[in-house]
Amino acid sequence: MPARAGVQAPRNLAVPARIQRRVRPDGRTHDPFLWNAWMPFRNVSEKSDTPAQAQPSDSGWLRRWWPVPAVALLVLLSAATWRLTKADTATAPAASKGQRGPDAANRPTPVAAQPATIQPSFEVMLGALGTVIARNTVTLHARVDGELVQVAFREGQIVHTGDLLAVIDPRPFQVTLDNALATLEKDRAQLANAMVDLERYRGLIADDSIPKQQFDGQAALVQQDKALVLGDQAQVDSARLQLSFTHVISPINGRVGLRQVDLGNVVHAADANGLVVITQVQPIEIVFPIPQDRLPAVQRRIASGARMQVDAYDSDNRTQLSTGTLLTTDNQIDTTTGTIKLKAEFANRDSALFPNQFVNVHLHLERIENALTIPSAAVQRGAPGLYAYVVKPDNTVQIRPLKTGPTEGDRVQVLDGLAANERVVVDGVDKLRDGAPVELIDPATRGAAAGPVHRNGPSAGGADKKAGGSPPGGS
Repeated sequence: MPARAGVQAPRNLAVPARIQRRVRPDGRTHDPFLWNAWMPFRNVSEKSDTPAQAQPSDSGWLRRWWPVPAVALLVLLSAATWRLTKADTATAPAASKGQRGPDAANRPTPVAAQPATIQPSFEVMLGALGTVIARNTVTLHARVDGELVQVAFREGQIVHTGDLLAVIDPRPFQVTLDNALATLEKDRAQLANAMVDLERYRGLIADDSIPKQQFDGQAALVQQDKALVLGDQAQVDSARLQLSFTHVISPINGRVGLRQVDLGNVVHAADANGLVVITQVQPIEIVFPIPQDRLPAVQRRIASGARMQVDAYDSDNRTQLSTGTLLTTDNQIDTTTGTIKLKAEFANRDSALFPNQFVNVHLHLERIENALTIPSAAVQRGAPGLYAYVVKPDNTVQIRPLKTGPTEGDRVQVLDGLAANERVVVDGVDKLRDGAPVELIDPATRGAAAGPVHRNGPSAGGADKKAGGSPPGGS
């Protein structure tokens, strides 16, 4: 039986509350969830037609569900605002790009360039860190035991072979020598007497006055006395040698170091430190390593008989200390470092080099006549290998592959790929591409505006290698 308007039909207790259906005012049933969403709008639309007794119920529904349309309206406004903002953002870059136009893309890039030049004499050198070593080093020891009674040198003094350096008390050794001389003289006298008796016996045995056995005994006695004299002579020589050892002399030319023993001490031949150390510093030598791949070039120069010049610089590699010549190479390569040691000789007349001093060594490897060179900063590395940006007469750049030779300082030899006086870009290559227009500026001006030019250090084996300099289109 249909229900009356405004009266809710009784619930079916057998049906769960979450799925039960409501009875509308018109008598029809409906889903409770749809009813809750629709009821506020219906109350508003039917407010004038609803009986007075139903108004309190409709007002309750309106007060309960009024946020639903407000939230829906807020979502619609937010979506509209987002779409308008996105449209404005998308049109801004296009408008800006339209304002720049094609002129911005073709604007010349400011770069610094230098020409390729021919050097009449391009000298290639190898740099290394070397150690100064003395030609000879002698730790001077006492050769006899005794009291040190004289020191005949000044610390740091230059001495020569045979110079007296120290004296050990000679008196005990002089006494030994005198004793040996006395024994020698006694035995010599006995020998002389025995020889006289032997001659007398020789005349008597001719007359058969004495038996031959007596004559033979005297001859044997003479030989014994001769042996004694020879032994005595050896003792004298030994005592005289020991006495000479009390005078300590320099065995080499060189510079003496600090004194290890003071005057009055008893020295021994077995002392570990000795009396003083002498180092030969004129001439002096430097040992330095070079990479093993540079050894063939050095060996060719040595085999040709050429005298290879070697310059020694201080630890800052600024001040030249001395100039010498290469002596020889070691007989094996160090497998742990891949280098081989070379030795050079220096006259060192001004004593600028000291043993165990660390120095920077410049080996003059070869000299190239009329070499075409460019700044090392112009050489780039990328997909085509080594290349450079060449500035053409119309102020556009062209990528030019290069074949390079040795590097010296900030210049590298170009074997193929460039001609003399062609200009290459040395600064500002980061934004260049093949055919791009450029504007030539003074390198000093660009350096002041954009910072220093970044360059790699020189390499002994070829061109500078710059990271990340691949040309456009390369991988």
